[in-house]
Amino acid sequence: MPGYLDHARVGPLSRPAARALAGANGLATRMAPADLDRLFALGDAARTSAARLLDARPHELALSPSTSNGLFTVAAALQGPGTVLVPRGEFPANVYPWLRFEGRGGPDVRLVEPDEGRHITPESLRRRLTPDVVALTVSAVDSLTGHVAPLAALKEVLGPHRLLIVDAIQGLGAVPLEAEAADVLVSGGQKWLRAGWGAALLLIRDRCAARLAPGLGGWAGVAEPFAERHPAPPLPGAAAHLATNPDFPAAAALGAALDDLAGQGGPAAVGARIRTALAELLDRAERAGAEVLLNGLGPAERAGIGTFRLPGHDPAAVHRALEAAGVVTTRRGEWIRLSPHSSTPAAATDLFAEALAPFARPAGRARTATAGPATPEPATPEPATPEPATPEPVPSDPASGTPPTRTTSPSSTTLTQEPTCPTT
Repeated sequence: MPGYLDHARVGPLSRPAARALAGANGLATRMAPADLDRLFALGDAARTSAARLLDARPHELALSPSTSNGLFTVAAALQGPGTVLVPRGEFPANVYPWLRFEGRGGPDVRLVEPDEGRHITPESLRRRLTPDVVALTVSAVDSLTGHVAPLAALKEVLGPHRLLIVDAIQGLGAVPLEAEAADVLVSGGQKWLRAGWGAALLLIRDRCAARLAPGLGGWAGVAEPFAERHPAPPLPGAAAHLATNPDFPAAAALGAALDDLAGQGGPAAVGARIRTALAELLDRAERAGAEVLLNGLGPAERAGIGTFRLPGHDPAAVHRALEAAGVVTTRRGEWIRLSPHSSTPAAATDLFAEALAPFARPAGRARTATAGPATPEPATPEPATPEPATPEPVPSDPASGTPPTRTTSPSSTTLTQEPTCPTT
């Protein structure tokens, strides 16, 4: 639908990914020996495409079922004493794996407060480094503000002996990332890559592979899975951490999405179109009197996510009005998140502006919101003109395959990246 601005929650399956998924499922309906070999080859092809994108070797990549599963795999692999730094404000998928393995063979967890906003800077990281720190885990792009983490600068502060672990799901496919700085990188394909669920990339570079034990590695991660005696030696590279075979149709869709990204000019070209679309949307929001979260970010510091609020108006009412106008967004507390894609048509900007028109303040623009907590306290409302009646939300059309937009508050959410629960 033209007003779909919610790719940070889930990207509708692209045509190349859909064709690849259908083709792989077709192979699975026959399962002749040659078809099974072709399914395995689709997984290998996806890893090869990912290696080109991430400037890695194919054996440094494995396919995990999801971002969360990949992060749990890494948390299980990072054994021994020490401390892992986790910035407060991280999406919970990048918090719970470390908490769950703390005291179960994994390092201690230290939640660190960012100096400003929701992101950790190289300077604040340097002040927090102590001899016991073994790793920093961070999102490549913040799921609320769209801030792009300076991965290369963070890795420079960490040095070669501490790991930089990156949850890249909100950036991979949306903007160029300094992926070469990541020792470990995990990303699913259901958002900006538009590849659907079931397959995620798990990158473990050779330079740190010896420091990660195959904590969740199962029979698919060993060199002789059918040996008479076990344990068998682990496979080389990231494959050592596989619990079982990947979802091959999902892997085919992910590989097709990666190839499609390359065919469109790669993250730089696609990201430029996404940032242009987002800038136009945020400009329309400001014209309506909105405050934009972290509006001072430079062009290269913001990915495909922008977040706003309209002082003096109920955010739930604004969200419902957008939905009724055919504009799909995510509400996080009092903030409304916009996340267009390169495929977003120009008509989406007009739809968005028309939906905001009843809420617009006639007296200029609102103040810019500075960085703050995930759900900052609302600004004191200014005297507002009577608010127009808000249309009831239009239910999603099951035939269109477009998921309904949630309007639940953060207090009612569960901590998962799956679309059946509030997502990143």
